[in-house]
Amino acid sequence: MSEGESGGAAYSMKRGGDGAMVALRDAWQKRWVRWAAYLLGLALLGVFLIWVIFARDLPSAETLVDYEPDLPTMVRGVDGEIVNSYARERRVQLQYKDYPLPLIRAFLSAEDKNFFSHNGLDYPGLASAVFDYVTKLGSGQRARGGSTITQQVAKNLLLGDEYSITRKIREAILAYRIEDVLTKQEILELYLNEIYLGRNAYGVQAAARAYFGKDVADLKLHEAAYLAILPKAPSNYRPEVHMQRALDRRNWALGAMQSNGWITREQMLAAQAEPLGTIPRTGDNFEKVGGYFVEEVRRQLVEKFGEKREDGPNSVYAGGLWVRTSLDPAMQRATTEALRDALLRYDRGSGWSGPLNKIEMDDQWASRLASTYIDIDYENWRVAVVIEKSASAAEIGFANGDKGVLPRSTATMPRKRVGGTAFDSMRPGDIIAVAPMSGDTYALRNVPEISGGMVVQNPRSGRVYAMQGGFDSQISPFNRATQADRQPGSTIKPFVYATALDNGMTPATQIVDGTFCVYQSASLGNKCFRNFGGSAGAGPQTMRWGLEQSRNLMTVRAANDAGMTNVVKTIKAVGIGDYKPYLSIALGAGDTTVMKITNAYSMLVNHGRELKPTLIDYVQDRRGKVIFRSDPRTCERCNMPKWDGKPMPRFAQRGRQILDPITSYQVVHMLEGVITRGTAVTLADLKRPMFGKTGTSSGPTNVWFVGGTPDVVAGVYLGFDQPRSMGGYAQGGRLAAPVFKQFAKEIFPSLPVSEFLAPPGTRMVRIDRRSGRRVYGAWPGDEAKAAVIWEAFKPETEPRRSIRPEEMAAAVKAVQKRTGPATRARSDSEFLQQQGGIY
Repeated sequence: MSEGESGGAAYSMKRGGDGAMVALRDAWQKRWVRWAAYLLGLALLGVFLIWVIFARDLPSAETLVDYEPDLPTMVRGVDGEIVNSYARERRVQLQYKDYPLPLIRAFLSAEDKNFFSHNGLDYPGLASAVFDYVTKLGSGQRARGGSTITQQVAKNLLLGDEYSITRKIREAILAYRIEDVLTKQEILELYLNEIYLGRNAYGVQAAARAYFGKDVADLKLHEAAYLAILPKAPSNYRPEVHMQRALDRRNWALGAMQSNGWITREQMLAAQAEPLGTIPRTGDNFEKVGGYFVEEVRRQLVEKFGEKREDGPNSVYAGGLWVRTSLDPAMQRATTEALRDALLRYDRGSGWSGPLNKIEMDDQWASRLASTYIDIDYENWRVAVVIEKSASAAEIGFANGDKGVLPRSTATMPRKRVGGTAFDSMRPGDIIAVAPMSGDTYALRNVPEISGGMVVQNPRSGRVYAMQGGFDSQISPFNRATQADRQPGSTIKPFVYATALDNGMTPATQIVDGTFCVYQSASLGNKCFRNFGGSAGAGPQTMRWGLEQSRNLMTVRAANDAGMTNVVKTIKAVGIGDYKPYLSIALGAGDTTVMKITNAYSMLVNHGRELKPTLIDYVQDRRGKVIFRSDPRTCERCNMPKWDGKPMPRFAQRGRQILDPITSYQVVHMLEGVITRGTAVTLADLKRPMFGKTGTSSGPTNVWFVGGTPDVVAGVYLGFDQPRSMGGYAQGGRLAAPVFKQFAKEIFPSLPVSEFLAPPGTRMVRIDRRSGRRVYGAWPGDEAKAAVIWEAFKPETEPRRSIRPEEMAAAVKAVQKRTGPATRARSDSEFLQQQGGIY
């Protein structure tokens, strides 16, 4: 019995298993079961394949949580006003709350009216898009997208704009994920900040400024509706080309807003009656100044932070930096105008220098001209290309496609070094400068072949106020203020004399102005130096006189006595250059830049303390955090709520002591005489304390002036890019000093009149200007060539010998006979109070 029961139990279990299998086999015999299983398998396989093919390597939607769009870097001047920007995409980032509701509704009506109710996909719209795609297969036409705003965000920010079914599927998957990660408001904010709307405007705020010259908060209903129709194809609704099409589409968007219940019929009709109202295409709505300056700023920023998004979060073209520079717009305009006027004066009457560049001529000439990025910002001049030429006139074209006529009579200037007229030498494809006359008639203009550079700097802080590196940065980006190495000529001499002062000489030391030869070698023999103009010399004279009159023989003799090794050490210490100790270096034979030598002169005013020229004051990231400062000093106790009774807190001095403070002041004091009665006397009528030095290099190939006041120091040079003679009449006092004078006349009225103050320990002593001997019983006068002057000495170095009163009276009488009655002499007390006392 037990065995039977046992066997029965086993049999029963087996029958049960067989029953399930039988049931499955029976069910499989039914057709609908098999089809259901097949469909389920296909569905699972499809899901797996979709994941493998489309979704496996999709970017994470979570990256959008912290997504930051590419923003331009904005550059501000010393007054805080925007002077330039670095941007490949014009964009302004706003928050969702900054967008007015009518504008949001306009975009939803035109793009995705169900945005706030769907979960990333609009199925009716998607079905319509699929049908449109199928009907256009093989036609070459592009089907309409049918994308929701969420899908457009996925495409624009994470996927790209590839036209394929694969991309659409990936876009749909990613749209679902985005809806899980971000709120509707966050998605819409990304969309409104990122979408391209034409005119290089990315985002609605940038587009509002580009098309209407206003912010989104100030847009009228019809203006918001026009912007809302642009995302699909901005070029289809360009007001310059497709005005009626743009009006029709805008009115359609207004109708959609009304049908959605977001505006009334009266509002719709009133808005549809409005003209489009767009403004002509313009650049940024701020005055751009200082092309060479801001380009140098850009170079420094790229070196520090990188250029593209891949280079870091604070890159120049994506990081949205705010850069405060030391650019003074008024000084920059004065600098640009002064240098340009000097270049034009020199070049006037010398003929046409030739085309600015050349392009290949075909029916794409306008875009070819635009792609050269050659432009000009001078008066009403324009850049054009010669399209074709007849015997009497040339047809010219501009980058915007406009055309004009250049008559032969307006291009008759001779062609430099070639012969004939400018008109005869022109060829189609030549890029030229022209100025309008009347109607579409233009006259040829010549961009000077000669060039130059100019820098304006604060001698206390090193901040650069202005920089001009040529005639126009859009014609030649080569910055001659920072990149052109040129021989400085006599502008190097102050540092030769500074070395002599540090090695036992004084401004009153007698140096022989006479023939000076030095034995070089058996093969080279003697090298004999000479003064400018070839004069033999004036015999023994004071160091001051030698610097004021820029005497080469005295300079070389002082350099030789002080030691050329010491001279080149001084020149290197102030940052002018690193030279071999040859005597010719004392006359400016080594190369340097305007920036370097201007900064060196600023160190003289700064009592020999080191300065680093800076263009950038500080940089902020897109959130306003300061990420770079050129002046890293901190001021302890400066922000106390109440005075603690202790001495006022002050910043520590910047930089190392490069030169002896008194030596620096002695050089500046002597250089004041260059303005009063020396080679830069043309500046004396500016009527304020100034110092400076002219320079002319051999050839002459370059002419220089460097100098200024206690508040502003400037350096300027003129010369050809490929150095050649400027003509025998070319001298620093004739060509370069007037550039500074024109700048000073424009700027000095707004600056205080201040004196160069002597550092502690300086001894101010009355001496005879020509002999250098100490004077008692006579007083310095105000005339330029006064017989008695104040001279600066280091302690225990002032002259011991004196001139008797009767000798001095005779000398004064002789000077008065030549220059007229002397003005009332100032007393020691008056002078010392003005100078701040004897230290």
